[in-house]
Amino acid sequence: MTLKLTSLASLAALAALAGCDGSDGTNGDNGTQGSNSLINQTLVSVGHEQCLNGGVQIDSGLDSDSSGVLDAGEIETTEYVCKPTVTQMQGSSLTATTNNLWYEQGKSILSQAQLNAKSLVNARGKAKNVILFVGDGMGLSTVTAARILAGQQLGKLGEEHELSFDKFPYSGFAKTYNVDAQTPDSAGTMTAMMSGVKTDAGVIGVSEAISRGECSTASGNELVTALELAEIAGKSTGIISTARITHATPAATYAKSAERNWEDISDMPAEAITAGCVDIASQLISFESDIESRFSGTDVDGLDVVLGGGRRHFLPKDAAYNTADATSTVEGDRTDGRDLTAEWQAQYPTGSFVIDQAGFDAVDTNATQRLFGLFNESHMQYEADRKNDISGEPSLREMTSKAIDILDNNKEGFFLMVEAGRIDHGHHAGSAHGALTDTIAFADAVQTAVDNTDPEETLIIVTADHSHVFTMAGYPKRGNPILGKVVNVGKTEPSLAKDGMPYTTLGYTNGKGFRDLGSETDADEGYNGDAITGRQDLTLVDTSSTGFHQESLVPRGSETHAGEDVGIYAMGPGAHLVTGTNEQSIIFHVMDYAADLVKQAEKAMN
Repeated sequence: MTLKLTSLASLAALAALAGCDGSDGTNGDNGTQGSNSLINQTLVSVGHEQCLNGGVQIDSGLDSDSSGVLDAGEIETTEYVCKPTVTQMQGSSLTATTNNLWYEQGKSILSQAQLNAKSLVNARGKAKNVILFVGDGMGLSTVTAARILAGQQLGKLGEEHELSFDKFPYSGFAKTYNVDAQTPDSAGTMTAMMSGVKTDAGVIGVSEAISRGECSTASGNELVTALELAEIAGKSTGIISTARITHATPAATYAKSAERNWEDISDMPAEAITAGCVDIASQLISFESDIESRFSGTDVDGLDVVLGGGRRHFLPKDAAYNTADATSTVEGDRTDGRDLTAEWQAQYPTGSFVIDQAGFDAVDTNATQRLFGLFNESHMQYEADRKNDISGEPSLREMTSKAIDILDNNKEGFFLMVEAGRIDHGHHAGSAHGALTDTIAFADAVQTAVDNTDPEETLIIVTADHSHVFTMAGYPKRGNPILGKVVNVGKTEPSLAKDGMPYTTLGYTNGKGFRDLGSETDADEGYNGDAITGRQDLTLVDTSSTGFHQESLVPRGSETHAGEDVGIYAMGPGAHLVTGTNEQSIIFHVMDYAADLVKQAEKAMN
């Protein structure tokens, strides 16, 4: 095909006339010199060096050899007509992008973030109240798996679901290592969060200068916690845990100990007792007097709310002191004959001491100024097993709600620490079901705090002390049951490993390994029997049952902690300080800035 040209300047107009579709123009008459002027049009693709968005290459010249074809050597001019690039986010060419649910969701989240930034009040001391939520052992894989499970329990695919704290506007990461340990324990990590000072594994409320288990080294190395500062500043204070209230995480809010395992006097060596060290349970009871003796000029009223497990550490080792739901022949462990529950009631005669669901439910938060609840001999029940408690015990959500109702009666505000201790225990037992259901209950408790506090005056931080060797593996399709076997995208049957057997999405690097306990809801039953090593044929096993325990690679008496970073989620005054990757001790400093704890405490002392 040929086109007669009177001037090369008309190329663009001619190309437009031809539609710029890559086809040649119509034939023209012979030129005045007896040779045809030819034009070739060639489509160029997106990304071409001359037309980044694609277009047409137009070659022109004289057909000197009268072959009817414009050869390469006959090309005199090359021009391009390029498709216009997109210069604004609108128009039909962007419909597939801008009308997409994910795109709209992203815009909505960004808009909310901009609103949060505009309303940000960057002022020290803005927070009247501080609530620190600690999911013990709640690593990022635990958060992800729990989010999916919670969504699937609601009939969703699961992955798109959000836990309560997923919605918090600010987040970051905490490096969890202890001063002397690459993979940490709860004592050192919680001490860092509560005092702003990282310390060794296994010690509570003291600096790294001490030697673990050596009583004499603790003196002079005691740290001050955020809860103690709040107490001195005149705020109400509370501690909640589904573990024993003397366990490492809750203990780090109020106790000083060279050994996390000194929960009562029977746990202590004779030399430590002789040297004057005091067990953790006793320190909880003497918290008020200990503060006043340590800080001259202070006048505090002690802990206002204490709720958790661990009754055995407060009772004498005498069956006469057994409670109605004692599970041991002799419930108490104390060898000094002291009944610390009676001592607490004598110290606070108007306070309420409760041990079961009925007693808890009967507490009138408008009339009760102080509440002490010990709901189990040892740890409280797993959330999945809570209905089987002999006398009944409240959920973490119920305890959180009641604590806030009591603590917020103080016009000066409050400090509350809430621990979901049994997430950690579920993982140690190798039970993803146990750990994840407790994580979901934890998220419910966080939502209760959000619903029952004023975001303008309450800083809420959600984090973990450490993670676990808990993994999500394979390539399961969207919506595949998170507790189930891996079914690949586009498939309906479980994927098989190289050994010809199916495998689960969730698993553990180490631990006791596979257990098929059917409908058992107590994850700790998995400790019975030897560790089961090697792969198991799960073809006929219901891996989503409450009693299933995942396979593990390395046999151990129990599964272990892991050392990677954990998430920090925050909302309320000072929450914007939670960002990036931090030493875990930053959490104390965020709480201090938000509520101005140090300065308020100093002011109260002077």
